[in-house]
Amino acid sequence: MNKPGALPLEIAQTDSVQRKIAAPLERRRLRAYALLLLIDAIVMHGAFMLASWTYHSRWWDAETMLAGQALLPLYFTIALYNRTYGMDALADLMFAIRQALTALAISAALLIFLAFYTKSSSDFSRVSVTLGFVFFAASVVAVRCCVPVMISAFWGGRVRNQLVIEDGGPGFRLDGAVVISAQKLGLDPTARDPFMLDRLGKLLQNQDQVVISAPRERRDNWAFLLKSSGVHGEIVSEPVQTLGAVGVHRYDDQARATLVVTTGPLGLRSRILKRGFDVAVATAALVALSPALAAIALAIKLEDGGPIFFAQRRLGRGNQFFDMYKFRSMRSDNQDDNGSRSTSRDDDRITRIGAFIRRSSLDELPQLLNVLKGEMSIVGPRPHALGSQANNKNFWEVAGT
Repeated sequence: MNKPGALPLEIAQTDSVQRKIAAPLERRRLRAYALLLLIDAIVMHGAFMLASWTYHSRWWDAETMLAGQALLPLYFTIALYNRTYGMDALADLMFAIRQALTALAISAALLIFLAFYTKSSSDFSRVSVTLGFVFFAASVVAVRCCVPVMISAFWGGRVRNQLVIEDGGPGFRLDGAVVISAQKLGLDPTARDPFMLDRLGKLLQNQDQVVISAPRERRDNWAFLLKSSGVHGEIVSEPVQTLGAVGVHRYDDQARATLVVTTGPLGLRSRILKRGFDVAVATAALVALSPALAAIALAIKLEDGGPIFFAQRRLGRGNQFFDMYKFRSMRSDNQDDNGSRSTSRDDDRITRIGAFIRRSSLDELPQLLNVLKGEMSIVGPRPHALGSQANNKNFWEVAGT
């Protein structure tokens, strides 16, 4: 029981979760990648200008600078694919230097091959171009050595959000990670509770790595929840086939190991492409269907004067609640907010206009607004109402988790 004057347990737990939600770091990292791209472009031009001055005694030799400008797009293409501009490169100095020099070596080899194949290599000074490669390599190493200093000064040395959830399993500590108690925050992986899933989803929404330490009998349940979290999830355990682990993560001292059960969201390029596709298709569809949308809205309003749209709470990405929009197809005084009662052929709650738009699925069109808001996607699973069931099991338990 709650103590007199205390907040209800559900509200207190939600408030505690709100205080522990991690600040998003992805935009900060994106700005760092963009800044590194700009700096690399500047130092590459500077390196070839220095090579031109060293060999030709002038700052701008046309052939030398042309080689540098031809190298730049090749270098950026390789670097973007080999994670020269990525989270690991911000966190690990040696990894950053290795990937940048690898991208430079490959792009330089491609430039030399293209120059030879097009018979334009005779136009370049081998000495000045080689000096440009060397000076740029030295500049890249110098820039990467400055990155940890800047991260320490402006970000407090923090590049990624890491979270350890303790649920009665073996003790586990991860440098730089936030450690929380599942019991104190009411996080029970065995509970059939969408509100608990929403709390967990909010807690995990900005995390880059989540490690769960739980007893053996609860690991399957945590693995099941992590698979719908959209984060990189690990469970402290010996290899257990039933968890469906996708890898083993060994830490520095080799005495600690976790099973990787989820690999996190799509890569940055894939997310940009997917979001761009969603926005383009949803915008085009809303514009093209605007006459039909206006006609449906007018018909709904004229029939009974009630609201045009119906918003219903659903469990979406990361097991978090959002309001899904539909054209209202039921009488406004008899709507099923939780979807507890399935509709039937002669359902007395459905209006005449509602019957038509439900048969033709036109009532689903406002969900294009959810797509624009980033709550749904053109391609992906459709969230179900919290009360909808099949064979005595909630749809959100099957589709949402």
